[in-house]
Amino acid sequence: MNSKVLNLFGLIAPFWLLLGVTIAGAMYPGYSHYQQAMSELHALGSPVAFISPFINNYPLGLLFIGFGFFVFSSFKSIAVKISAVMIILHGIGSIIAGFFPCDVGCHPESDSFNQAMHGVGAVIMTLTFLLVPAMWAYLAGSEFKLRWFAWLSLFCVLAQIALMPLMGQALESGEGFGLYQRIAYAIPMSWLLVFSSLLLRHKKTGL
Repeated sequence: MNSKVLNLFGLIAPFWLLLGVTIAGAMYPGYSHYQQAMSELHALGSPVAFISPFINNYPLGLLFIGFGFFVFSSFKSIAVKISAVMIILHGIGSIIAGFFPCDVGCHPESDSFNQAMHGVGAVIMTLTFLLVPAMWAYLAGSEFKLRWFAWLSLFCVLAQIALMPLMGQALESGEGFGLYQRIAYAIPMSWLLVFSSLLLRHKKTGL
């Protein structure tokens, strides 16, 4: 596939997520973006359990995997290639989380096989989107000569970490988890949008 198309996968992914979650949520009567996790769209018993992964997890997984291969092939640096593998793993995690629906309510303490595997996918996605911007907080200087992108990458990591206890509290109280989860995922997805744009420029100018 053309490398420019794979580069565009990184630009498309954030908008695809926004559109996909919005569409699936609109198809789910009574669904609350404020209260409910995104995974509840395809939880067992959800009215959109079958269609949601095909709108969200699977296409998003392929977009991440394709973009990861683009990053891998675009740089000689071993560290950059490792960051690319992390992006590919994020896509695989998205597919795993979609293929194995969580239980009703997506409670982590459930001991069902589906819930456990869904949790594996979610952990992969969380860790990889912490590691990738963390790596680029260091790599931005050597690869792009852009200190602002290094600081942006660091901010992305710290903001995600800062939101984790808030998400934990919201999960326990049952109040606002969906909002915090969306903010937590919007941060690295926004970073991905900037990163993809920089790579597009990098290809055009050789920056």
